[in-house]
Order: sequence, then C-alpha cells, then structure tokens
Amino acid sequence: MIMTIEELVAKAKNDGGSDIHLICGLPPKYRVDGELRNMCDEPLTKEDCVAYAYELVGEEYKKMENIGEIDSADTIAGNRCRIHIFKQQGTPSTALRLLRESIPRLDNLGLPPAALSLTNLHKGIVLVTGETGSGKSTTLAAMLDSINHTRCDHIVTLEDPVEYIYKPDKCAINQREVGKDTRSFSDGLRASLREDPNVILIGEMRDKDTIETAITAAETGHLVFGTLHTGSASDAVDRIVQVFPEGMQTQIRLQLSMCLEAVITQQLLPKKTGGRALAVEMMIVTDAIRNLIRAGNTPQIANAIATSAAIGGQTMDQALIKLYRSGVISKEVAVHFAHNQDYIRKNAV
Repeated sequence: MIMTIEELVAKAKNDGGSDIHLICGLPPKYRVDGELRNMCDEPLTKEDCVAYAYELVGEEYKKMENIGEIDSADTIAGNRCRIHIFKQQGTPSTALRLLRESIPRLDNLGLPPAALSLTNLHKGIVLVTGETGSGKSTTLAAMLDSINHTRCDHIVTLEDPVEYIYKPDKCAINQREVGKDTRSFSDGLRASLREDPNVILIGEMRDKDTIETAITAAETGHLVFGTLHTGSASDAVDRIVQVFPEGMQTQIRLQLSMCLEAVITQQLLPKKTGGRALAVEMMIVTDAIRNLIRAGNTPQIANAIATSAAIGGQTMDQALIKLYRSGVISKEVAVHFAHNQDYIRKNAV
C-alpha cells in the first residue's frame, strides 16, 4: 500500500482537499479548489484498493460485494469523513469526503442575512439545494446547531450516512442513519412523527413517500429541513411536484405553496486568490411566489426572487454579480456558473 488511509486524509486535510479518490490503476487523487490532483505518482493495485476498503468498512465489505456499493462515515486522522465504496469492473473504488472538524457557526459561512433568520421558524419546509459538493450538508448542520444552542427543542435527523455529530446543548438530538437505525428515509420519517420532534432533518428528499411525509410533517406544525440536487429554487419546486403522478400534482402544488418557507441554492466557485467562494440563490417564499407555485408557473419564480431584495431574496445571477464586483471571482467564472450568461456579461462591470 502506497500510503495509509491515515496518511492520505492527513495530507488532504493539510493541503485543503475536500475529497479523496482511490481507483485501481490510478494514483490516489484528491480534490483541491475543485480540481482533481495526484497525491503521489504510483498507481494503486487491485490489492491496494481491496485493503483500503477493508480498512474503512471492515466486515461491511462483504455487503458491498453483494450489493455493489456501501456508505459509511468515520473519524480518520482526527477528521470526520464520509465514506462511499463501490465496485467498478470487479474492483472496489473509494470516494472519501472530508468534513469540517467541527460544525461551523452559521454566520461564518457567507450566507445572505435572510438565511440566518430561517432558524427562527417553527414550522414549514426549508430546502438547501445544489450539486454534490456544494456545501449543503455544512449549511444544514450549521442551521441545526444554531437551533441547538438557542432553542429548547427536540431535533431528529435522518441521514445516509450520519456526517456531522451534534453535541446536544439546549436541544435533545437523535441522529438516525438509514440502513443502520432505520430501513429508509421514508420509514424513518414516518416514525419520526411519533417521536415528538420539533425539527426534522431529511438528508435527501429523493422519493414520493419521503416528500409526501415531509409535507405532512410541515403541515402538522414541524420545521423540516431537506436537500435536493437542483440548481435553482424553481427547479426544486418542479422536482418535488414531478415526483408525483399527474393526477396528484395540482394537490401537491397547493400543499407545497402553503408549507414551503425558503429555498437556498448553493454553488462553490473558484476564487481569484485560490480557495472557493460560496454563491447563494435565496428564495424567501412570498405570497406572490405561493401563487406561482399553486398555478404551476415556476418559470416566473426567478423574476419574483429578483424583485424580492427588500426581504433578502436574490437570484444566483445576482449573487454572482455581487461576488464579481467585490473582487472575489473573475468575470469568466461568473459567466461560466451563471443561469443567464448574457445578463452577467452585461452587468458584470
């Protein structure tokens, strides 16, 4: 074995890496500032990959051999890591995500001020969306930890796997891992409604049963946080509605319009000076946006967000313009990550 798991994680942590990839026939790689780089020159053998996998998940490796992939989490070299091991061409590959050593303060993430007030809500749905690696888990962890330090509530999380470990302060906290503590997100969510929660975190709202139960939870007075892999607030609304058969979609739009409170959409962009900057679309659900959701007129949601600056709303393109004008990102980066590239070209001055 070229480097031990401990050595790989320690090096990634020291170099500001976010992810490690262990693939047969390639050198160990890590992602730094969004780009994959070699951690050394020597490629990994099949034996190396099997040894890494066994070290990371132990006897659970046999389960991975049968079903093809497995998720886990552990503390390695003093750093909490999310672990995903999967078979490719008969050989195990590993993807490790390095999590922050401690849950960051919500006001240190670079979120818009309106996002910080969402932890004052007591019911409804708050979604954090974005592609993989955009910081959704960190934002949600910071929000829940803020509630943990300011309110006397019961928090139940459903995660796959459990990533950040909360230290209960004013709140009672139960963290349930899908596959270990409950069979599925939908099963765990249904059970959570009998567990006297105030706040529920759903690691991923990925199917009809989970989304339907989440809406029910919000309607019955719970504060529900969840994630979706979408690139905008309007896409998040469409994704939720389209999970349901056509005959149910009008009813779901009506229910969602009444219980959705906010959607935060995130991107991590390369900064001029190195490192990455957080760009955030912030949708605070207004009466106008509730009407658009009910009517199924989601293409107009972006315009409604763009005109909601007075209550803290901003589109992703408005966020990119702010980052460019403050000298954090280049115009090329702003254009590349924009929803409307012509808008950025005209306004990034």
